[in-house]
Amino acid sequence: MFQKLRTVIYHTDDLPKARQWYTEITGIEPYFDEPYYVGYDINGCELGLDPDTSQTVSGTGAIAYWKVDNIHEAVTKCVDKGASVHSNIQNVGGSIEVAIIKDPFGNYVGLISE
Repeated sequence: MFQKLRTVIYHTDDLPKARQWYTEITGIEPYFDEPYYVGYDINGCELGLDPDTSQTVSGTGAIAYWKVDNIHEAVTKCVDKGASVHSNIQNVGGSIEVAIIKDPFGNYVGLISE
């Protein structure tokens, strides 16, 4: 079901400072730069900065998103295998949908389809 790692999003309470830091360490300017999200294309993988920390606690700030063909089927399969839904499926622009499940061992796993 997993195809490749597509996106990692880091939550930050200081987006301008995080933008500067990631730009400096990657040597890459963001391709998307808005007050609600900053995105970098790192060799075809997305590194995202999200200033919304309302659902994060220590240890859950970074979520790796695994690309799937059908997010609805993927979430159902994960739940059927003992995972729980941490963040419901939501459209984040165009045909892109994301969800976060919590595996039976307490890990947060992002799923993304486009």
